[in-house]
Amino acid sequence: MDSFEDAWKVIDGYCKSKITDIAYNTWISRIQPIDLDFENGTAYLLVPNDFHAQTLRRCYMKLLNEGFREIFGTEFNIEFRTPANVTNNPKPPAAATITTSASTAPLLQSPENISYEYTFDTFIVGASNKFAHAACLAVASNPSYAYNPLFLYGNSGLGKTHLLYAIGNEIKKNDPSKVICYIKGDDFTVELIESIQLAKMNEFRQKFRQADILLVDDVQFIGGKERTQEEFFHTFNTLYEARKQIVLTSDRPPKEIKTLEDRLRSRFEQDLIADIQPPDLETRIAIIKRKAELDGIELSDELCNYIASKIKSNIRQLEGTVKKIKAKYYLNSEKPTVSSVQGIISDILNNEAPPEVTVDRIIDEVARTYGVTADEIRSQKNRSANISNARHIAIYLTRELTTLSMVAIGEKFGNRHYSTIIYTLRKVDEMMAKDRKVKELIDDTIKNIRG
Repeated sequence: MDSFEDAWKVIDGYCKSKITDIAYNTWISRIQPIDLDFENGTAYLLVPNDFHAQTLRRCYMKLLNEGFREIFGTEFNIEFRTPANVTNNPKPPAAATITTSASTAPLLQSPENISYEYTFDTFIVGASNKFAHAACLAVASNPSYAYNPLFLYGNSGLGKTHLLYAIGNEIKKNDPSKVICYIKGDDFTVELIESIQLAKMNEFRQKFRQADILLVDDVQFIGGKERTQEEFFHTFNTLYEARKQIVLTSDRPPKEIKTLEDRLRSRFEQDLIADIQPPDLETRIAIIKRKAELDGIELSDELCNYIASKIKSNIRQLEGTVKKIKAKYYLNSEKPTVSSVQGIISDILNNEAPPEVTVDRIIDEVARTYGVTADEIRSQKNRSANISNARHIAIYLTRELTTLSMVAIGEKFGNRHYSTIIYTLRKVDEMMAKDRKVKELIDDTIKNIRG
């Protein structure tokens, strides 16, 4: 069972790299492994309900089969089970000790379905993250009085989320009564929209404003959204004035989040800002060894050094390599060598490369930024001001980020005539020239799409 769980994490990561975040979070992330029957060539997966299973069969079987073939070199017959028809439910992934409201609330699952807790004990300290680690320790030891707010920034995969959870875990360990709330920047927007639609704004505000500790990951995603920033501004002020601890992470410092309102930027900058850089060779080796130890596998010093020399800038890639080695070799009781893992490292680097910029990806990101749907952007019929503006931006970005012709772009956006595309491009150029905020919004959107 443990071996299949490890293999599934790699399959899950493969699927995540091939589809949009919305599709992954809605359909793939909710799958749990049950059992793998090698003799009959069947994989059993747990899904929430029959409708979920039907959608996976209809839309995602090819992707899932590719993931299994990537790990095992062969396809499996995939059978879905639901809680109603499975007798032995799989063990849930390890959970961090962070709650989202009162202490009786369910535990928040650790991100990435990791097999160990995000704590300070499992965080490898090196020259690249020493300052950020020390700042987080200070906050965890003396919340609301050490640094408030604490703002961490750095590229994806360098340990920001790990430190964020470590703060929450340490505070909860020292004082179980503390109410700790973790949220991602884009999820804050999603919950806000849902609360407005369901007329549950009081519950939304209570959830965040009654927290003792607010941990916000990827806060850059609230930029450019007026209602989200308005709500977050008041939440921030309420907590800060009540001397509650706030910790934020981003892929860039506040001054480079161009679509962030000045009043929020000034609050993010009012105390400590700490950056995290890519780890040096010694730190990378230590990370590999710690991950191997936690996963219960043996890797030679030669192999650890080789992996660290090839993967240089992303901790998530290092850990992913170790997970894939365990899934691919320890299932068959093979001992990994330098030559045998070269393909794994190549796959990891390719899968973790920035995703190809497609029209669908551009439309999804613009829709998220403007709070509309992708179908509304593509539609010929809906011409409301907000949707029309989002459509113009999406068309402009498609021209900037792809090699499609004007005719092809028109086809992607509801079979519009190429003359309409030319007019739209000119209009966006004029908007950017007249309004600095429009240009900053477009620049930030490009960063998110490429990132």
